[in-house]
Amino acid sequence: QVQLVESGGGLVQAGGSLRLSCAASGRTLRWLSMGWFRQAPGKEREFVAAINSGTATSYTDSVKGRFTISRDNAKNTVYLQMNSLKPEDTAVYYCNPVRFDDHAHTGSWGQGTQVTVSA
Repeated sequence: QVQLVESGGGLVQAGGSLRLSCAASGRTLRWLSMGWFRQAPGKEREFVAAINSGTATSYTDSVKGRFTISRDNAKNTVYLQMNSLKPEDTAVYYCNPVRFDDHAHTGSWGQGTQVTVSA
C-alpha cells in the first residue's frame, strides 16, 4: 500500500502561485495514474487534475490554463503547480492514485494540505 504525504499549501493572495507536492513511500508511483483532489468547507471532495503513467493529463474545467500537474518518478513525487489562484480555489488538497479514464480515486486519503487564497 502506498503512503502519500501532501505538502506545499499555505496562504496566498489572489493571483499568486503555489506548488503542491505529493511524496510517496511504500510503493513506486511510476506505473500509477495519479490525481489531485480538493475539498472546500461544506462541499464534496472534487477532482482537480490527473496524470497517467506517461505524460497525458486531465483537468477539471475551472483550473484549466492555471494549474499544471506533473510527476518526477525518480523522486516518487507528483506536483501541482497552481498559478493565478482565486479565492474559490481555497480548499484542502489531496493526492491519490486514480483511474485515468473516470478520475475515480483508488487509494486511501492522506491528511491533505490546506490552500487558502485571500481576495
